[in-house]
Amino acid sequence: MKITIIPFESKYAKDFATLNVEWLEKFFSIEPHDALLLEQCEETIINKGGYIFFAKTPNGIAGTFSLIKIEDGVYELGKMAVSPKYQGYKIGQQLLQYCIQFSKDQEWKKLILYSNRVLESAIYIYKKYGFIEIPLEDTPPYKRSNIKMELTL
Repeated sequence: MKITIIPFESKYAKDFATLNVEWLEKFFSIEPHDALLLEQCEETIINKGGYIFFAKTPNGIAGTFSLIKIEDGVYELGKMAVSPKYQGYKIGQQLLQYCIQFSKDQEWKKLILYSNRVLESAIYIYKKYGFIEIPLEDTPPYKRSNIKMELTL
């Protein structure tokens, strides 16, 4: 499927929230940290040095991901979601490839992500692209997280 990856614009803030809520409610539940990031994405991600990108099709927004600044050169890949009606077209992999190339272009040191082992296909794809499992802190930002991964750029 032909997609164009575009940067955040305020008019897409609702798409960012909708895609992620749809995904979270399917597998988990919305935690307070999620709600804050999704409802106030400009304040909590963009204005703090982070980025949000979208997979755009001729019919609208199909997927999204964010890069949340942890510290200089270290970003969390988070809030990656693809609409159920666009799944199976490898849009998630295209977003991930774009994310990794964008991060390298910025000359960042590493990407981290939090996930859950129940998401076997996502973890398989992260490993395919070079992410490795690292120890999870005692109090991760999301209760659902039971795996933490990083990619050294």
